Amino acid sequence: MCPAIEPAGMSENLNHQTKLRHVAVSGNIGAGKTTLSTLLSEHYNWEVHYEDTSTNPYLSDFYNDMQRWSFNLQIYFLNSRYQQILDIRKGDKTVIQDRTIYEDANIFAPNLHEIGLMEKRDFDNYYDLFKTMSAQVNAPDLLIYLKASIPTLVKHIDKRGRDYEGSISLDYLKRLNAKYEEWIETYQEGPLLIIPVDDLDFKNSPEDLGNIIEMVDGELHGLFNVG
Repeated sequence: MCPAIEPAGMSENLNHQTKLRHVAVSGNIGAGKTTLSTLLSEHYNWEVHYEDTSTNPYLSDFYNDMQRWSFNLQIYFLNSRYQQILDIRKGDKTVIQDRTIYEDANIFAPNLHEIGLMEKRDFDNYYDLFKTMSAQVNAPDLLIYLKASIPTLVKHIDKRGRDYEGSISLDYLKRLNAKYEEWIETYQEGPLLIIPVDDLDFKNSPEDLGNIIEMVDGELHGLFNVG
């Protein structure tokens, strides 16, 4: 049986729109963001914007030497996601985005700074740039958070077998998971849907995927024209 999926409350100040523009899927490394983004894009006929991992010039170097490349990587992701949001808002299609600009600033960059892999001056510079960029863009019309335990993350990471992820430590994943929980608990930018994924296999189970789609429909119905 599928676990309960937890819809979170919507911001009272949300301006209802006539057309859905931007759905985003968030979650730790290995939570299933890319898979779910693809499946939802196919079901709803949405355009999908993936996280840039295949052409990212810093990702492999980062996992081999995090301290040397942490600032470069975070700046690259920040710019990439900022450009995605600009494209989404000026376009006329509904887009689902794999990971958000907020995760870099609230989870990954602070964690790197706290564990000594990003110098304070670099983190301060990065965060000032994030604040400037985020003030110029809108939050997602719906944020979907995939809540996963460490064993689930490790299983997914091992299964996809990306060479550069082989050096990720359990401690690193645990720290990221803790920061994700802190961020989600205080998220007030807009509608939020929390999906516990430990007991779901939405990639291979039509029932599990259908359960998620029902919850997404429930969030969107009456707020947006999703047709």
